[in-house]
Amino acid sequence: MSFLDNLENNLKAMEERDQGGPEDRRQRDLDRAAAIEAAPWAEKLKTGPWTQDLLKQAALIGHEKRTKIFIAWLGASLKLEARERKVELRPTPSGIEAIYRDPGESERRDPVSLDQSAEQFLRAWLTAKG
Repeated sequence: MSFLDNLENNLKAMEERDQGGPEDRRQRDLDRAAAIEAAPWAEKLKTGPWTQDLLKQAALIGHEKRTKIFIAWLGASLKLEARERKVELRPTPSGIEAIYRDPGESERRDPVSLDQSAEQFLRAWLTAKG
């Protein structure tokens, strides 16, 4: 048996072990169903006018407060970070959820209305005491 044949057999064996059992398969199916249900909200978050305004306001408010607001897309979620403050906007089947992670505080979750002002959302996040 050549080296490549041996390597291929080892990789196949590892893949079969990683497949998991029925419990893993059920969890993957549940995760997939939740992602499908959240897809309309993910699309609104990615392409909607509220998000465009949020990105514009992040630059303006960051400049005003002399704070760089880092912005990153993580899959369907939008993550914002300013100094030690972090917020992740995550689409869920019931809407958009903000997950706040501030230093010394426990994680906090709140629903986000895309009807509210993006500027108001950012200012509240940056000035909140937890």
